[in-house]
Amino acid sequence: MTETKSVPTLYEWVGGMPALDKIFTRFYEKVLQDEMLEPLFRHMSKDHQQHVAHFVAEVFGGPKLYTSNDGSHYKMIRKHLGKHLTEQHRRRWAMLLIDTVDEMHAPDDPEFRSALVSYVEWGTRIAVINSQNDEIEMNEEEPMPAWGWGEVKGPYIP
Repeated sequence: MTETKSVPTLYEWVGGMPALDKIFTRFYEKVLQDEMLEPLFRHMSKDHQQHVAHFVAEVFGGPKLYTSNDGSHYKMIRKHLGKHLTEQHRRRWAMLLIDTVDEMHAPDDPEFRSALVSYVEWGTRIAVINSQNDEIEMNEEEPMPAWGWGEVKGPYIP
């Protein structure tokens, strides 16, 4: 009898909460040292990196730590409103995160890297779009995004 192995979630593959905590702690250390990004993040709460780690963990198929403890997808979107992020901010944030993932020795297989970069590109572009607005029409019960091994969401229509 052949045993079939289940495909791990992105959360499991990256190393779970311990890995994401390390990645986002190091990442936000870099953000606060970055000339372009530091002004945007200098007043972040001491728990900001943990909230983001919880958000990504949930999106990647991990425990619902963000929606249970930190907020909702709606609340995360609202945090970006009125920030007026630029394409340069987005690119720098994404590049620093990818560099940090490499530095922290996260899996570097092509499938994981494709899923990770895809999510970072998608999420940062949504953040820039939403940051141009002071208000947004969005269902407060909007579910959290879910990302896996090769997500294609169709065209984005705000």
